[in-house]
Amino acid sequence: MRWNHGQIAGGLLFLAGAVLLTLALLSPRAPVSPAALPTATLAPFPTRTPEPLIPTATSPAATVTSQPATVTLPAATVTSQPATVTLPAATVTLPAATVTLPAATVTLPAATVTSQPATVTSPATTVTPQPATVTPLAATVTASPGAFDFPEGELWRLGVSVPLNAPSAYNLAALRVGWVMNWKAYVAPPVPAGVAFVQTVRFKDGVLSPPAETLTAIAAANPGASWLISNEADVRWQDNVTPEVYARLYHEAYTAIKAGDPGARVAAGGIAQPTPLRLRYLDLMLESYAQAYGAALPAQAWHIHNYMLREERDSWGVDIPPGLPEATGVLYEIDDSGNLEAFRAQIWAFRRWMTERGYGGQPLLVSEFGIPMPEDYGFPPERVQTFLRETWRFFLTATDAALGAPADGGRLVQRWCWYSLADPVYATGNLVTLDSLEWTPLGRAWVAQVE
Repeated sequence: MRWNHGQIAGGLLFLAGAVLLTLALLSPRAPVSPAALPTATLAPFPTRTPEPLIPTATSPAATVTSQPATVTLPAATVTSQPATVTLPAATVTLPAATVTLPAATVTLPAATVTSQPATVTSPATTVTPQPATVTPLAATVTASPGAFDFPEGELWRLGVSVPLNAPSAYNLAALRVGWVMNWKAYVAPPVPAGVAFVQTVRFKDGVLSPPAETLTAIAAANPGASWLISNEADVRWQDNVTPEVYARLYHEAYTAIKAGDPGARVAAGGIAQPTPLRLRYLDLMLESYAQAYGAALPAQAWHIHNYMLREERDSWGVDIPPGLPEATGVLYEIDDSGNLEAFRAQIWAFRRWMTERGYGGQPLLVSEFGIPMPEDYGFPPERVQTFLRETWRFFLTATDAALGAPADGGRLVQRWCWYSLADPVYATGNLVTLDSLEWTPLGRAWVAQVE
């Protein structure tokens, strides 16, 4: 069979059209510009670690509208109809040499980042002077006017916790602290001369640590020492015991310590923050003690931590105390970690609680306080320095003849301990760097105020 020139030309044009169609189908789509993608914002979701005090900076599923995300394919696009090639005479006409995809708009799933729990503002609520009422307040940090110098005669009150290394490894003399703690107990505490060491007894998951016989030996070797009983027994990733177990272990610890040193000063408590929910935890503990031993719980002092962290089951913060059925307590937000008004209100609330439970006038130690949130969550060094200075000022000046310690001029708090000297996890409050042990900006501010 012979082909004429028109047929040959038509065949060649048909093949050219098929090649064009194939290339259009295989052409990659234009990538979406990063500028069109959503920016992640902070969301207070619980971390995957055993201790989710800090909300993780993640973003939930986002929504992007189709307008900014419209993608135009370069060169040709392909119609949804099959490619029809008409060969009128010897000419091939490709209908609309441009090929368009129907609905060529690319919609990216989820661009609007909403993180309701991540709102870093707290409603401007009022903390009323009721014994067990603490509500999140507007997170304002206002410094009192005038310079601040720590009074020379009050430095014995000032403490710092030491998560890493022995306390003697640090320049405690420059910090001029009167005492330190590291959540342990020693026959020979590793501290330099002139610095007191406050012993700690742990209840971790229902086990007394150190055991009773060791506590007796340590107490005998350190007459007149102060003892902190439990470290956040109300927090499930810390000592984590119910009120009933707390009462039993407290009795064992107290009996063992007093057997070695009748003059030991034993401080009960150790809750993460004195909110209404956690004061009820202590009430249940006192009831359990009285029922089990037929007497009120004996103590020479009380100690608390004074954080402002979220109380919500399976959320970030300090969760719900073991043994309590509630789903929520005080729903503090991230910014409340530096809320000075809430900080002060919790101290007043605990002092009222002590008085109403028959422990009024006893010494109160704030055995842990600080800001656990990272710097980039809204806590630059200047804000942390203000928080440190103003909490010190409050501790030194807050007095009440009816609620405070009569032997201390009615002062509400007798001793306090900053968290911490150096911690790789909660580094916002670090006074020294982890590698070289040089002063951080906060450490330099501390030294300047105690010189």
